[in-house]
Amino acid sequence: MILLVLATSCGDKNPQPKPRGYFRIDLPEKEYVTLDTMRYYCFEYPTYATITPDYHSLQEKDWVNVEFPRFKGTIHISYKPVDGNLGEYLEDAYVMITKHIGKATGIRDSVIINKEREVYGLMYYLDGEGVASPLQFYLTDSTEHFLRGSLYFKVVPNNDSLQPVIDFITDDVRHLIKTLEWK
Repeated sequence: MILLVLATSCGDKNPQPKPRGYFRIDLPEKEYVTLDTMRYYCFEYPTYATITPDYHSLQEKDWVNVEFPRFKGTIHISYKPVDGNLGEYLEDAYVMITKHIGKATGIRDSVIINKEREVYGLMYYLDGEGVASPLQFYLTDSTEHFLRGSLYFKVVPNNDSLQPVIDFITDDVRHLIKTLEWK
């Protein structure tokens, strides 16, 4: 009897590692409120996000963060008035994108044109597992206003597992862009 138990207790001699599992992500319903306390712009942001000042640039009163505490993500938004220096701001936005080239497997862009609201710009989608900022954008009216945004997460970048959240927040960024108005 003991020999039978010992003979059958030895399982497969080639154990297989189990694939790594990830937590299930519950996404909230989309609902938006208006941020209209800024001097030069207003837009709608999701109710499950919070607006905080940019504590790294306290002298810049028109810089804010749209924080997603549930997802440990933040859209950092900076604003600068245009005074003949639009080319400089566009170059800075380009430099910020190119800093991610080492980790990115691809960078796609999408042109933004809203003639009715005078909002023009580009949205960049940065693909790759180790990309720190998977989404960046800039918006301008070409004469007075320049707004730039970038999405960061407070977790180690693993965009394969973050992809559902990145897609979810990307929809919120599109809504922000669609509702942006200059003051």
